[in-house]
Amino acid sequence: MDIQFQKLGAENFAELSKYYGRRHDNTCDSVMLDNFLWADYYHVHFCERDDKAVLWIMKILGKMYASLPVCAIEDMPHYFKEIEQYFNDNLHLPLEIYLADQEAVDCLNLPADRYSVTELPDAKDYLYSAEALKTLAGKALHKKKNNLNAFKKAYEGRYEYRTLCCSDGCEIWKFLDQWREGKGQEVEGHLDYEVEGIHEILRNCSMLSVRMGGIYVDDRLEAFSIGSYNSKEKMAIIHIEKANPEMRGLYQMINQQFLIHEFPEAEIVNREDDMGLPGLRQAKMSYAPMDFARKYRIKQLDFEAQSAE
Repeated sequence: MDIQFQKLGAENFAELSKYYGRRHDNTCDSVMLDNFLWADYYHVHFCERDDKAVLWIMKILGKMYASLPVCAIEDMPHYFKEIEQYFNDNLHLPLEIYLADQEAVDCLNLPADRYSVTELPDAKDYLYSAEALKTLAGKALHKKKNNLNAFKKAYEGRYEYRTLCCSDGCEIWKFLDQWREGKGQEVEGHLDYEVEGIHEILRNCSMLSVRMGGIYVDDRLEAFSIGSYNSKEKMAIIHIEKANPEMRGLYQMINQQFLIHEFPEAEIVNREDDMGLPGLRQAKMSYAPMDFARKYRIKQLDFEAQSAE
């Protein structure tokens, strides 16, 4: 079996996107942009197979993992076996799937004596009603609406929402660099990679399927967001959301306006996971999620037994 992996680049985006949307998947991994955003951090490589699937491998903290094959659900068992064989025969390692969604786990129905399948609570994505986030109606979101109204009152006549495009890249970079400097040393270790990933998106946005928007105050960019759309699930995926923390209600404003202007067709919003960070978890829970996209780690248990045969 001739499987050759290559590094992911912007020039691969359009070709690989055709494999997405062939099955139901409500995780943030159901679109291409998430892989591209974290390509350097996770050392992401890919391999196309038979015009039916794309296989993914990555290295995290020195350890090799795979993602689930991106393909139609009926092809999942076959390409799962291919990536397993690659790990066993080429890397001489047991297969380990870093994150697997619920539908794929159910489809594979892996035997417990050969694989462990473990839910990862910190990796679950938060799912919201798009209508709820656009209107902020109801008691559960009352505080969010108060913050939004406070922003509107404080900056009345001074703010506007704008759809952003590639030509706005320098302006976004300037804001992002200032935002990063304001974080100082108290940030998580992944943040610099996230910033670099955003820079890569802006450098290559003409080749990517990406939606961007920003809030301007006094003609200055003070918040921006980057997202993707999963048409099969009618789901907006919010990959990036940054705002000036000194402006009360600005996060609520960019959250709401980005959905209204860039995702009018969305019914569900995926705002990704909380990485197990208490503050981020509290922030995501405060928006009253309607559900979660649960994720699992899959580990092959019988690799040594197979190798000995």
